[in-house]
Amino acid sequence: MSAPVLVLASSNQGKLRELRELLRDQVPGLDVDTQVIDAATAGAGDVVEDAVTFQGNALKKAREIAASTGLIALADDSGISVDVLGGAPGIFSARWAGRHGDDEANIDLLLAQLGDIATEHRSAAFICAAAIASPDGQAHVELGTLPGILRTERSGDGGFGYDPIFQPSGSDRSLAEYSAAEKNAISHRARAFAALLPQIVERVTAQLSAG
Repeated sequence: MSAPVLVLASSNQGKLRELRELLRDQVPGLDVDTQVIDAATAGAGDVVEDAVTFQGNALKKAREIAASTGLIALADDSGISVDVLGGAPGIFSARWAGRHGDDEANIDLLLAQLGDIATEHRSAAFICAAAIASPDGQAHVELGTLPGILRTERSGDGGFGYDPIFQPSGSDRSLAEYSAAEKNAISHRARAFAALLPQIVERVTAQLSAG
């Protein structure tokens, strides 16, 4: 088994699978199934996300995990930005209703706040910042966005978070009505990591060459 080279600053196995598939066959000599690992496998602890932007949180997580593990680290931070709310919930998306990760309460609150807002003014976007950092602190960040509108009620039972009320631009379905493969092909996270891919390939290739 080859020594790990790249660590994802998350213990989410779905995110790890996505990352491995993104990198598969992209870097000569990289065994993604053994050399790309999650934070728990690397023995890394949680990072406090106290920055005030998606980019700041992603960079902080990547730098701290890289420093603590000695590996190249990847991290992301994401949420939903509603135009009529001045970009909110933004970095507070996961705890908009007061308790982290309460998707139903977050959706209920957002729908209530937009109750009198006409469809043409319900524009929003999912935003993801993806960052890479080396153990020496050098880092780079990219943004990915998925624009759309917020529906007036839930539709679909797939996905998570705000997916049931978010309708991507050019679609007549909520994101919760997309298959996992459809969502992964267009998501803000997929776009952010695709933009970051050249940096990932460059740094991992250099690390493998250095032995």
